Amino acid sequence: MKVSDHPYRRPGTHVIQIIFRVLMGITLIIAGTAHLTFARTEFQAQVPNWVPMEKDLVVVLSGVVEIALGAALIFPGKLRIAIGWIVAVFFLAVFPGNIYQYMNRVDGFGLDTDTARFIRLFFQPLLIFLVLWCTGALGALKNRRNSKI
Repeated sequence: MKVSDHPYRRPGTHVIQIIFRVLMGITLIIAGTAHLTFARTEFQAQVPNWVPMEKDLVVVLSGVVEIALGAALIFPGKLRIAIGWIVAVFFLAVFPGNIYQYMNRVDGFGLDTDTARFIRLFFQPLLIFLVLWCTGALGALKNRRNSKI
């Protein structure tokens, strides 16, 4: 079977994008599992106080969502581009927790200095870019813009 005939490969994607998409999916599944099990308390520390729900419920719900999104990234079917946008919005939605952790000097996951917490802030936009790239959502957006010109 040629790479172009592989069931994971869709028009407009490259093998490297597929590898990154699957790795991001696996990472989300692991993170979601951590939300529900061994790192639950540390994740609760990242939930801003202004969120109008119990911190544990936020952690559980976000863990379930991460597992579902991770599986969707690994097995996207025809919804690959839409899933890319959905995961990007999810990454954007949890970004205030990272800002909260930095601004309130909340330790967690080895982020026990202001510098470490500040540097972490730059990784969320990188994750958003990567998920849009590896799902082909950026390419689709570019093609859509070019077709309007």
